[in-house]
Amino acid sequence: MLVLNVKKFSNQTSSTTYYLAMLRFSFLILICAACSSKPQINIAKANQSGFSYLALGDSYTIGESVAETDRWCVQLATLLSKEKIMTATPDIIAKTGWTTAELNDGIAAAKNGARYDVVSLLIGVNNQYRGQSLERYRTEFKALLQTSIKFAKGRSDRVFVLSTPDWGVSPFANGRDTAKIGREIDAFNAVAREESERAMVVFVDITPQSRLGRGDASMIAKDGLHFSGKMYQLWAGAALPIVIKLLEK
Repeated sequence: MLVLNVKKFSNQTSSTTYYLAMLRFSFLILICAACSSKPQINIAKANQSGFSYLALGDSYTIGESVAETDRWCVQLATLLSKEKIMTATPDIIAKTGWTTAELNDGIAAAKNGARYDVVSLLIGVNNQYRGQSLERYRTEFKALLQTSIKFAKGRSDRVFVLSTPDWGVSPFANGRDTAKIGREIDAFNAVAREESERAMVVFVDITPQSRLGRGDASMIAKDGLHFSGKMYQLWAGAALPIVIKLLEK
């Protein structure tokens, strides 16, 4: 720490020189602080609770069979806050078993007129599980993208989509054609990526990470079907740098 001996200094200089030196000293301290500080997002853009965040989806977003703090979207908000990007605990519109159509209906039923700084969308696994067509998924997913953009104050650059994970790696899929499940998940994700890019929405591919759960019990929730908080931590980590960039805009 730099210490200024005021007494010695004042005995050797005039009052004018003293004040000029003090001004230079203060300016030096400010410059040093500015150089050493880490660049941060303008937190003034956020409200008192931090950036607002809405998460839309199904069982993976609501965190079926895990604690609320283990939900991937909640973990993401926590990671952002640790990066000095204060983010409120997300509002969530999601339910286990929802397809794109049911999420659309759920959003309408929620009558949520709020607008958010950032919005995430993760939906599609139940469309695949029920054998619904890619054409239907495309139409309903496109509508959800527009709804997400509306929630994000009309800004497509504040929306991000997570790919559908591969539930075929879970014990629940034992005895099923897991290769077929994987191919179908990839086909649904190809549609989601294509439509996201058309809408100028960022697409985050976490499907490869979900496949790390094959044979790893720590990545699977107790119900044997959904993923654990440990897996959701990987998804939150993958989304983190992307969301930081979104909030810088």
